[in-house]
Parts: sequence; C-alpha cells; structure tokens
Amino acid sequence: MTAPSRRFARDTNNKVIAGVCSGLARQFGISRNGLRIAAVVSCILPGPQFIAYVVLWVVMPKG
Repeated sequence: MTAPSRRFARDTNNKVIAGVCSGLARQFGISRNGLRIAAVVSCILPGPQFIAYVVLWVVMPKG
C-alpha cells in the first residue's frame, strides 16, 4: 500500500486567498484552519511573514 502523494503546491480546491496555507498544511499533514490561524496571528508579530506569504504565492505551483 502506498502513501498518498503529497506534492509541494498550492491547494486550489480548498483555498481562501491563494491556497498557500492549505498547500503547506497538506504537505506537512496538519490542519488547514490551524495553519491559517497561525499565519494570521504571526502577521501581528514583527517580521517578514506577509512577505514570505507573497513569495510562496508566487513560487508555489498550482496543485
């Protein structure tokens, strides 16, 4: 029995904005909504989180 294929790509079926969080959650096997909440909360903290999201939006292929 083979494991389900997990490829590094944006999830266009379960996207809210661009599918970045959904694609990363699928890649790492974690909750989509949990990762989305963590991403929003992290944007409150100082740092390049928003820029990282935009870069991933551009770099990650559609899945």
